[in-house]
Order: sequence, then structure tokens, then C-alpha cells
Amino acid sequence: MPESTVYFTSFKATPHENLLQKIHRLMKTAGMEKIDFEGKYVAIKMHFGEYGNLAMLRPNWARAVVDYVKQLGGKPFLTDCNTLYVGSRKNAVDHMETAYLNGFTPYTVGCPVIIADGLKGTNEVLVPIDGQYVKEARIGAALMDADIVISLTHFKGHEMAGFGGALKNIGMGGGSRGGKMDQHSDGKPLVRRDRCIGCGACTRICAHGAPSVTDGKASIDHSRCVGCGRCLATCPRDAIYAENSKSLTALNCKIAEYAYAVCKDRPCFHISLIRDVSPNCDCHSENDIPIIPDVGMLASFDPVALDMACVDLANQQTALPGSVLAEKILHSSGEDPDHEFFHVNHPDAEWRTCLEHGEKIGLGTRTYKLVTI
Repeated sequence: MPESTVYFTSFKATPHENLLQKIHRLMKTAGMEKIDFEGKYVAIKMHFGEYGNLAMLRPNWARAVVDYVKQLGGKPFLTDCNTLYVGSRKNAVDHMETAYLNGFTPYTVGCPVIIADGLKGTNEVLVPIDGQYVKEARIGAALMDADIVISLTHFKGHEMAGFGGALKNIGMGGGSRGGKMDQHSDGKPLVRRDRCIGCGACTRICAHGAPSVTDGKASIDHSRCVGCGRCLATCPRDAIYAENSKSLTALNCKIAEYAYAVCKDRPCFHISLIRDVSPNCDCHSENDIPIIPDVGMLASFDPVALDMACVDLANQQTALPGSVLAEKILHSSGEDPDHEFFHVNHPDAEWRTCLEHGEKIGLGTRTYKLVTI
């Protein structure tokens, strides 16, 4: 596969061009206008931030993308899918409220905010891809209904994937609750018996008769379970959960295959901002101080090349004093011989696996040309 082009610009502004005008110029220079937006539904996939986290992208950035899509004749909406874990975004009611509290209202961003997998995370489309790890990806229905997908990503660290970039945003982020369970686990939910009240909600939602209640506690027959995640979504006490996979390699490959499912057979464009690079995901209800200085914003039609460029630029920086990263480098003899921050930040993570697999399945290439504007 030939090298891809990734466009980059810094966060430096002038009296003649503010940052919102600059991201508009970045999108235009990177060729976003090559896509036919006229009358098309455009999903702008982003992370609204867990309540209490202040590292996520401000809604102003989303508004700049929305305005440009409208200028090109598209019908944009901001979207994300519900989370697998217990938090402020596990159902559409809480998720929308959190988005609004974090500033993502239709009035501030200029378009609707839609939770792609519905009220309880069960509105999904099964996308056949016949991948090495995933045969059918469970993607949020509204995301799959869109004619065009734009990913707007806050580039940051991640405790399992190494970093959260474009592939994480559309792959894991585009999965329904069942899709997230499929990626994070071996696909079979478990029951925390100490939380279970034996209400039977899980038995009523399951089409396969997998859950049952005995002596006031639920259990799940994995020989019947298909891993759809509906019992997880309906449990009123969060007693049903998905156990994390023991294989981070499988997790990262599944993220790449889910990203492929989101992107295949329709126009896609990807934007990433390397700023407020927190050590962990925006899914946390807190954020530590950034691990590196703000770098800039990037755009490309190739999400693999974009993520690779973001990693390379991030690793060219100096760890910020007082950050978790600086402390880890100090405690490891004060040296980082590989200057590979995301390995130092989370030694068990395997971010390379995701990009290598994304390249293998034809999602993009790790070889890129960086054009600075």
C-alpha cells in the first residue's frame, strides 16, 4: 500500500487567524471537500467526556467541524455510543445529560446530539466483516445509518490500548454495548451475585434463555448465551458485567476490525487533536495533568496513518515535569531509551498491535508523509 498523507498544523494562532479558523483551513487543505456532502447525513464521532473529566475536547472544536459540513451541504450530527462500564454515559438518558453538562448541546455545537446505540445500548447493526477476531461487528445503529463518518478525536493515553486515537474513537467508541463487550471480553457476561436482587429483568430480555434465577440470584448459561449484552444493559443493579479479556493483543486487533466495520463502503475523514494529553482515557471521571505539551492538530483520510503520525509527534516531545509520565521515567532510572511514552505510561499496553492489524486488514497504512501547513 502506498504511503498516505497526513496534514499537520500547530496550535499557534495570530490576530489574523484563530484556532477555529485554523482547523477549518486544516480540513480544507487535507481535502475534506473531495467528499460529496450534499444532502448526506454526516456522523461526527467523538467522545463527550465522562462527567468530572475536563481533558476532553471543548465543544468549540466540534462546532467548527459542524459548520464546515453544513457549508458543504451536509446534515451533521454529533454521536457516540453508550459505555460498557458503570458511569455517567451507560444509557442514552445519562449520556445526553453528561454531554449537555460538558457543553455539547444542539445550541452550542449547531446540530443534534444523538446516542448511536439508543436508550440502553441495544440499538445496533450487525456488520459482517469476517475478520480474524470478529465475524460480525455490533455497531451503533445511528452511526451505521449515516452516509459519511468523520472522527473527531482527542488524542490521549489509554490504560489498555496504550493511547486513544482515531481507531479507538471509531472502533471501540462505535461499538454498541454488546460490541464493547465483544471487544473487551470473550463475549460472555458474568453475574456479581452480591449485587443481584433476583428481579428477573435479565431473563425477560434474553431471546435465548441464557439467564435464569435460582434461590434469588441470577446465573447465565454460556452455552446458550450469544454475547449480545442485552442483559448487561437491562440490569437495574449493574450486577451483570463483562470480564476483561486476558489478551491485550486480541483487544487491539478487535478495535482495528471494529474500526474497519465503521469505515468500510462509505466516505470517512479523520481529525485528531494532540492537546491535554491525559495519561488515561476520557472515560475516567477525572483527568491528571497532561503528560506532554500540546502539539497540534492533524487530519487525514487514513486513520492508521493518522494514529501513527500522532504517536510519532507525541514521542518527539519532552515529558512534562510533575506528570505521571515524568515520574515513571524518573523511577525507571531516569531514562527512556526508546523514547516511547505510551509504553512507559502503560507498560502492558500493546498499541503497535492495533496499527499493525489495521494495516493488515486494509484499513490504512503506517507509512505516511507529514505535510505541515
